[in-house]
Amino acid sequence: MLKIWPSTNRPRPQTLLVGATALLVAVGAAGPALAATPASGSLSDSSTSAQWTAGPFAAPNPTGTTGNVSCGPELCDDFALHVSTPAGYGDTHQLTVKVGWGNAAADFDVYLLDHSGAVVASAASSSDPEVIVAPPTSGDYTVRVVPFAPLGESVSGTATLTDVPANPAPSTATPPTFSQYGAPQSFARAHDAGEPSLGSSHKTGASFYQALYDTYRATWDDSSSPSKVTWSDVSATPAKGCATGGSKSLDPIGFTDPKTGRVFESQLAGKTSLMCYSDDEGSTWSPSQGGGLNSGVDHQTVGGGPYSPNGVGALPTSTYANAVYYCSQDVADANCASSHDGGTTFGPAVPMYSLLDCGGLHGHVKVAPNDGTVYVPNKSCGGNQAVAVSEDGGTTWSVRKDPASTAGDSDPSVGVGAKGTVYMGYQAADGTPRVAVSRDKGKTWTDDQNVGASLGVHNTVFPAVVAGDDDRASFAFIGSTTPGNYQDATAFKGDWHLYVSTTYDGGKSWATVDTTPSDPVQRGSICTGGTTCGNDRNLLDFMDATVDRTGRVQVGYADGCTGACAQPGGAQNFDAYATIARQQSGNTLYAAYDALPNLAPTTLSVAKAGALYAASTTLTNSGKAVASGVTSRLFVDGVNVGTSAAVDLAAGRSSTVAFPGVRLGKGTHTVLVAVDPDGRIRESDESDNRRQTQVVR
Repeated sequence: MLKIWPSTNRPRPQTLLVGATALLVAVGAAGPALAATPASGSLSDSSTSAQWTAGPFAAPNPTGTTGNVSCGPELCDDFALHVSTPAGYGDTHQLTVKVGWGNAAADFDVYLLDHSGAVVASAASSSDPEVIVAPPTSGDYTVRVVPFAPLGESVSGTATLTDVPANPAPSTATPPTFSQYGAPQSFARAHDAGEPSLGSSHKTGASFYQALYDTYRATWDDSSSPSKVTWSDVSATPAKGCATGGSKSLDPIGFTDPKTGRVFESQLAGKTSLMCYSDDEGSTWSPSQGGGLNSGVDHQTVGGGPYSPNGVGALPTSTYANAVYYCSQDVADANCASSHDGGTTFGPAVPMYSLLDCGGLHGHVKVAPNDGTVYVPNKSCGGNQAVAVSEDGGTTWSVRKDPASTAGDSDPSVGVGAKGTVYMGYQAADGTPRVAVSRDKGKTWTDDQNVGASLGVHNTVFPAVVAGDDDRASFAFIGSTTPGNYQDATAFKGDWHLYVSTTYDGGKSWATVDTTPSDPVQRGSICTGGTTCGNDRNLLDFMDATVDRTGRVQVGYADGCTGACAQPGGAQNFDAYATIARQQSGNTLYAAYDALPNLAPTTLSVAKAGALYAASTTLTNSGKAVASGVTSRLFVDGVNVGTSAAVDLAAGRSSTVAFPGVRLGKGTHTVLVAVDPDGRIRESDESDNRRQTQVVR
């Protein structure tokens, strides 16, 4: 992708958190660094904080863009830090280093060095403050501040021993399963499909995968398991009505409006984009203005949804049902333009935030399906993850932070539930995948938690979040269980997999699954540092996720490890193969389509045995899921006379339940059996749980 704000997008020679093993990366080999004020400090379990200041700095030091940082007079500043902690302290604590400054337009980088001068961790984004999170291992360290673009600023630093954030227990829900579907080898650019967009038409059920100039349609046959897919190349071309199709691009992006089925493909072209849209799934395409006047020059995103009732003049000017938004970053701010005619034309771009508020790059725009609130996430707003929010159709914007979060290196992603609950998935400062929930449009956040902890995920890139029902969402990410600097092309040897974490209880708990357990998405390093990366930037900058009309989660990603690479011990081949991971089984994001049991007493008989009458019934589960702990209750003339022991009943299976005999007086009696009498088991049909008969004595 084209990268404009250099402090945000320069290659990062170290990651924010590595493990206990320091990385041998040179930082400061040329000349001494200045000493901070005070020059040193100590931390222990009884003295947990140290502070210092440094500067002012006049000369910039951009040497980190080449991979190593060189220091000279006034080009670095060092604070000596001694850490002394008891054994086991790091199980529940972490070392947090924050360095901030007054002018948000300035930029400083921070490195944590061990006693040998090797880099333990770093923070080299455009965040203010920069934050490092590392293990609190006893030893002597140096906190090195590098003035990347100082603008005459001084810095203030703190080093603190803090508690590791508490994490709730993982969800007990059964996680969904996924199958992987690669594009046909006959597609010319099937292996050049980095940073894809993925959408789903809820009108037809088709999926649309956009990468570079190509739009691929995938249609699904769910009559067998795993499902079958049919791929078609439906790319925009001049012959199909898109005059600019396939001509040039600085960045590709795609969007499919799930309600209308309209498919958009956008190719960045400076302060606008070359955009076309299709209403017939790519058979023909129509031209679009591409963006609003004064749009930004990079990192565009397209999205849409219902009009906000609070929009000033935000009424449709065509029969198209939804508003469409084109958002992008510029040199000093980021802005968003809205379209009221289905994306044919756009109004002027409106600033969402400036460099004084947030770092430049943002995630993908999402629109709340209930009230048209617009969200654009950002990985670094004052050291926190945040969303830029418009409640009036893109007329005005406000930045709303998650104060429990830390800035990361990959763009965050949001999904918005049916009633407006917002789920924000992000890469934290320690590299782990975290997600937070807001029920008031980003004003407050709750349930911020690490969804990779149960599987030992240490590093994360490319968050992609999608929501369905208000209490259901999925967070997809590419993760590695290997700690360390994941951008170190020489030293990092971890494997990467595609994970999906799902909540069915509004974000209180999450069930995480490795969807590619035997087939890595990448081996070794992944560079997210921009256009100066090497061949380990094969996946580019993001991936995407969507939900289909039955609630199945789909993830569009580029598979970077194919062929021999995917075999045990295979060498990384830096591929970018167009692939969709599609939910195969388990509850979806729409409860109406859950696989549920359906319990019914299909027979009921009463037999006389001496002086007693004994009832028996056949319980049948005609549903699509196992029913656990099924009980039946017998009533005679409305009186409860017995409850059976609990049994598990698989889908399609039956079981006979016999009740102890009872005495009956003379006359006619009503005998009734009720399955799941307390309504504890959710079923696809709750109306057939009872059966009765008459007995005459």
